Amino acid sequence: MQKNKLKRIKTDEITMALPDLKNTEISKAAAISQWFAEWIEKDLKSGKIKSGNLLPSKPDLAFFLGVSVGTIQNAIRILEDKGFVESKQCLGTLVKDKNSAPKIRKLTSKRETAIEDIKKYIKEKNFQTGMLLPSTRIIAKEISTSFNTTRLALEKLCTEGILEHKYKNSPDAGWVIKSNKFSTGSIELEQETLVKKVENDLKNYITENLKTGCKLPAHNELAGMFNVSIKTIHDALKTLIDEGILLPRRGRYGTSVIKMPDDKTVNTGFETSIFAKAQDTAFYYYERTQNHIKKMISENYSIGDRLPSIMELSRAMDLSPNTIRKAFKNLASEGYLTFSRGRYGGTFVIDIPQTDTQAFKWLAVNPKYAEVYIE
Repeated sequence: MQKNKLKRIKTDEITMALPDLKNTEISKAAAISQWFAEWIEKDLKSGKIKSGNLLPSKPDLAFFLGVSVGTIQNAIRILEDKGFVESKQCLGTLVKDKNSAPKIRKLTSKRETAIEDIKKYIKEKNFQTGMLLPSTRIIAKEISTSFNTTRLALEKLCTEGILEHKYKNSPDAGWVIKSNKFSTGSIELEQETLVKKVENDLKNYITENLKTGCKLPAHNELAGMFNVSIKTIHDALKTLIDEGILLPRRGRYGTSVIKMPDDKTVNTGFETSIFAKAQDTAFYYYERTQNHIKKMISENYSIGDRLPSIMELSRAMDLSPNTIRKAFKNLASEGYLTFSRGRYGGTFVIDIPQTDTQAFKWLAVNPKYAEVYIE
């Protein structure tokens, strides 16, 4: 799911009358969530909006409704609990048909874990219907969770009919047991993280579709196949690499299968002994860039001189700005460069490096394997 391919609803497309937030007996967030729900149901039926459309940004909604971004955030959380929307970091909040399956796989959130911890706390302390809970801060300390996460969990328990909040303008107090007829422990069965689930999915995919020596699809393709972010794929692949199932190599070689997931033997194959690990290869690549900059400094600059900007060097050396930035950072840690901010800031030379380096260190070959030839 790519953000640039999703339609974002604009606030001027919302024709429904704004909610009355001055004369409401419930919190502003709850009133706005009710208004959101009515608008989404109405416009989904009329076809003005579709499932999968992005809501306007939170700052735009806050300006449109005359409330804070935090109030909008809380309203959207309530709306998501009711099944009208689903949110994804770095993507946004998507309108959802309540009867459809989720478009995004998500891991267990901190709030959901806090909800379960609060339920256990209520049971262990034997709170009965009608009894007042301690303040949010005390509960947060008891369950080792932040104040804000605890408050959100308590609000969610109110929507489930377990708690009742007596003071709408006081998030720290007024939580009363409305019903203690609930079960605990269900969250533990789903505590497995999304990354772990994707690891298992990848193992199944490799077993069913690939053989030893086959190359995996690109990260973005895998993200589309498993309906997760590229970052989640990256984290899951890292575990499979550590387990010796996959071998990452830079460039067109990609990531290859070197052992099937159900193979318990330790792989000592030729491909794992000759080629350096991807992390080592990346180091050699940055080292080569650093040595080029060191040579440039020693031949053309003096102590106190300012170097060209990252963008200028990026264009001159035909490298990405991120590569130059990392090389600068490493050279600064070695004591050759320093940085300053502002109009007269930049990257300055504080020491002249020596440039007598050994060429073999730049090769993407395992150093242990190379030792045979160096001797």
